[in-house]
Amino acid sequence: MSKLSLRGVDVYAGLLDPAAQTAILADLRSVVKQAPFFRLKTRFGQSLSVQMTAAGQYGWFSDAKGYRYVDRHPDGQEWPAIPDSVMQVWEQVSGCARRPECCLVNLYRDTARMGLHQDRDEADFDCPVVSISLGDDALFRIGNVEKGGKNESLWLRSGDVAVLGGDARLVYHGIDKLRLGSSTLLQGGGRINLTLRVVT
Repeated sequence: MSKLSLRGVDVYAGLLDPAAQTAILADLRSVVKQAPFFRLKTRFGQSLSVQMTAAGQYGWFSDAKGYRYVDRHPDGQEWPAIPDSVMQVWEQVSGCARRPECCLVNLYRDTARMGLHQDRDEADFDCPVVSISLGDDALFRIGNVEKGGKNESLWLRSGDVAVLGGDARLVYHGIDKLRLGSSTLLQGGGRINLTLRVVT
């Protein structure tokens, strides 16, 4: 494992070895069985290319009313608990005494991407957002706290963990593309990204 910092975002390269990645993926299968992946639309009516679900007290939702956290899956069921294997990563790198209340699970396939955005729908910015990468490499782009200006990018690989905290808690960030076929972790290829955050 090595640690680097890019625009205040700490990236722990290779933090999770193959066995740890496989263990988390097995736990996620149970999460997805209880709360299947779905595809949201933005408040402007555009479908997101990323499929998502969640674990914890809250999940994320988007429709014509805007972006917000909700306490139930679109099918009406409560979200499943965040697996212990995922909680252990939070405890290892977050530096936050509070436990995460939400673990978003984003599934990227083929040309799926995530435009530059801020994670600012939470009530508490003192705790970081912890991001876990599983599967194919993803080109991670990091901007600034304000819109515009120069961006920088790096490839996130399976087992990498990124922490957006402190002055970097509200930086704009996104995923431009995948390096398809770079990992065999996920059946059928693609990438799963877990983001842990305190909501309230």
